[in-house]
Amino acid sequence: MYEMFFSYGGEVIRLPVNPDRLTVQINSKNKTISLIELGEVNVLKDPGLTEISFNILLPGQKYLLIEDFKTPEFYLEKFKQYKKDKKPIRWIVSRDMGSFDMNMEVSLEDYTFEERAGEEGDIYVSLKLKEYKHYETKVLSIQSIVAATTPGVNEPPKVLATEAVQRATKEPEKTYTVKSGDSLWAIAKLQLNDGSKYAEIARLNNIKNPNTIYPGQTLRLV
Repeated sequence: MYEMFFSYGGEVIRLPVNPDRLTVQINSKNKTISLIELGEVNVLKDPGLTEISFNILLPGQKYLLIEDFKTPEFYLEKFKQYKKDKKPIRWIVSRDMGSFDMNMEVSLEDYTFEERAGEEGDIYVSLKLKEYKHYETKVLSIQSIVAATTPGVNEPPKVLATEAVQRATKEPEKTYTVKSGDSLWAIAKLQLNDGSKYAEIARLNNIKNPNTIYPGQTLRLV
């Protein structure tokens, strides 16, 4: 048994129905070249970005197993926002036994949705995600400096380039607003990637009974 979540902008949403199939593709950037006498050889390179794809059902009505029901329109609006904001989101798969959990930043590459005859209200969505890696960009500042000249000699201006590095910064999420169905262990697992840190969250927020939290409560995480 597992649960699937998206985390973005301090908000965590849980997909209402788990996909029946999850495909994770580890891409390769290896290159084949031809050498004299040896023929083809394979030049091994670092792996490419991981790609994930799956299909989900967004029910149009609440079923017994769905604790916090939201309409399909709620999720479709979130997917639309992920694309519009052009920022990475965090994709999380949490399993009951804690083995083979997945937690990575991704981009929402593509998604399609459809309705089917006889299932009015239900929406079927196909999603494609791609692993996101933070990177830095370099900005060159061009400065023109005129060199000293000697009589009768014309020298062109010398151009110097100074390099400034813009580093991608990532601030940890410092607070979390409790939602219906949350527990301190689940919040620690999703936000801090370690369920055992629930005790630390309880201490930071002066919570004597870790089982007593309520929707709308704002918790310090760090």
